[in-house]
Amino acid sequence: MEIVKGILIVLHLVGFGVVFGSTLAQFPQVKRGTARITPGILHGANLLFVTGLLLVGMVYALGGQPNNLKITVKLLVLIVMIVMILVGRKKQPVPAGILGTIAGLSLLNVTLAVLW
Repeated sequence: MEIVKGILIVLHLVGFGVVFGSTLAQFPQVKRGTARITPGILHGANLLFVTGLLLVGMVYALGGQPNNLKITVKLLVLIVMIVMILVGRKKQPVPAGILGTIAGLSLLNVTLAVLW
């Protein structure tokens, strides 16, 4: 079970890297007026959601008790991030504010995971 947990954690970190990295990669495009929400940003957010859900489910399945307040806050941050991604997909070009919000929420989520 530890191997499965480790794999899920790695995939969760990959999801963060994809969202954060892909968002930062779009910042130079803002000046050119060609910034967009790439499919990778949405897929990375979906990966964060699925792996997070599986990690929490594993804790419950093994008889543990996760920090429900922490999980709730992280889920709310992720939901807001996904909404911003979906809103940003409709706007072409994507404003820097939306990209910054997505990157900031992504960084907030990983900070909550590590420091809380």
